[in-house]
Amino acid sequence: MRSLKFTDKSFTDDLAAFCRGAVVPREIADSVAAILADVRTRGDEAVTYYAAKFDGAKLRARDFRVRPAEFTAAVKRLPAAERKALAAARDAIVAFNKRGLPADWSAKNPHGATVGEKFDPIRRVGLYVPGGQVPLVSTVLMTVTLAKIAGCPEVAVFTPSDASGKIADGLLAALHLLGVDEVYRIGGVQAIGAMAYGTATIRAVDKVYGPGNAYVCEAKRQVFGTVGVDSLPGPSEVMIIADDTARADFAAADLLAQAEHGSGREKIYLVATSAKILAAIAAEVEAQLPNLTRSEKTSRVLQEGFLAIEANLTQAAEIANYVAPEHLELLVSDSAATKLTKAITTAGAIMVGNYTPTALGDFTAGPSHVLPTGRAGRFFSGLRVADFQRRTSIVRYDRTSVKKGDPIVAAFAAMEKLDAHGRSVSIRAR
Repeated sequence: MRSLKFTDKSFTDDLAAFCRGAVVPREIADSVAAILADVRTRGDEAVTYYAAKFDGAKLRARDFRVRPAEFTAAVKRLPAAERKALAAARDAIVAFNKRGLPADWSAKNPHGATVGEKFDPIRRVGLYVPGGQVPLVSTVLMTVTLAKIAGCPEVAVFTPSDASGKIADGLLAALHLLGVDEVYRIGGVQAIGAMAYGTATIRAVDKVYGPGNAYVCEAKRQVFGTVGVDSLPGPSEVMIIADDTARADFAAADLLAQAEHGSGREKIYLVATSAKILAAIAAEVEAQLPNLTRSEKTSRVLQEGFLAIEANLTQAAEIANYVAPEHLELLVSDSAATKLTKAITTAGAIMVGNYTPTALGDFTAGPSHVLPTGRAGRFFSGLRVADFQRRTSIVRYDRTSVKKGDPIVAAFAAMEKLDAHGRSVSIRAR
C-alpha cells in the first residue's frame, strides 16, 4: 500500500493523482467506441462476435434470450438456504425503497393557478448485471426490485454467460423470484450497445442501469443521450475512517472484501487518526489475506489501489468529500460518527460503527448497492426508485389567474425582447 499524511506538502497533489488513476484510459474509451459502433451497424452479428471473443460463448441470435425452463430448473437446483436468503434480502430492499416512491401532488401558485407534478414509470428499462467469474446475484435484487416498485412495464436484464452459454443458478433464481422473464445472456460493451441501439432480436430500452467494469461504465457514458443512464458505477471503492475505537481486524476484513472484486481498478482508502492504527490495520490485512480464495487477485488490488492516510477526523471529512467514495465506513466513536455523517456530503453510502460492514449494504440492508464511483458521488446519488420514473410538471391557469400572471410575463418579454411571448399571455388577459 501507499501511505500519505495530510500534513505532507504534496498531499493534495498526491491524493488527486491517486484518484485520477480511476479515470478511464484513452485505449479503453477507443475500444468501447469501436465496439458500440459495430453493434450499431451489425446488430446481432456483432453481439454474437463479441460474446465469442470476450466470453467464449458461441451464441446465435436465437440463443440470446433465456428460456422459461432455464429459470425453473435453476430454482430447483438452488439450495433452500439460498432461496430463503434471496427472499429475505428482497423483503428488506422492498421495505426500504417503498419509502422513496414519489407521490403526485397539486397546489395553487400565487396567481391562483393550479400547479403540480406527476410521476410515471419509465416504460422500458435495461438492467446490467455483472456475471462471469463473480455473478452478482445481489445486483438483480438491487435493481429489479426498484424497477418493480416504480411500476416499469418492461424490464429487460442483460448478464454475461460462461463459455457454454450458462448463467449462474443464483442469478436466474433471483430473476424468477422477482418476476422477470426477459433476460439476455449478453454482457460487456455489446450488451450496452444492444440496449441503446437495439438489434433485430433485442428492442432498445429507454434507460440503462447497473454497475459494471471500466468498459461497461465507459460504454454507458458513451451511449448517454441515445438512452438515459442511471449513473456511472464502475469498479468498486471503499473508504474506511478509523479512530482508536476501531477494531483493526474488522477494518482489515472490510478492506479485503472490496479488494476481492479483483479487476485491478478498485480503489481502497484507509484514513486513520494515528500511525499506530494504520499499522495495526495493515498488519491484519497481511494476516487475513492468505486465507482468502481470491487472494492473488485481491493482493494485486491492494498493491496498486490501496492508499493509507494519516489525518485527524476534521481532515478525514475533507478527504472524504474530495474522494466521494462509493462506500464509506465510519469505524469511530459514536460522537465522531455523528459529526462525520453530517460533514461528509458526497459518499455513495455511509456505514456507521464497528458492526456495519459494507457487505451488509451490498447484500441485504435495504438501500441499493448501485452507487457512484470515480468521484461521481459529487453529483450523482445511489440508485433509488425515483430513478425509474420521470417527472412531469403540470400547470393550469384560468381567466382570473392569467390576468395576475400577465404583467410578470410582459416584463420578462420586454427584457428578453420576445414580444410574441408577451402577447400570447396578454391576448388572454384582455
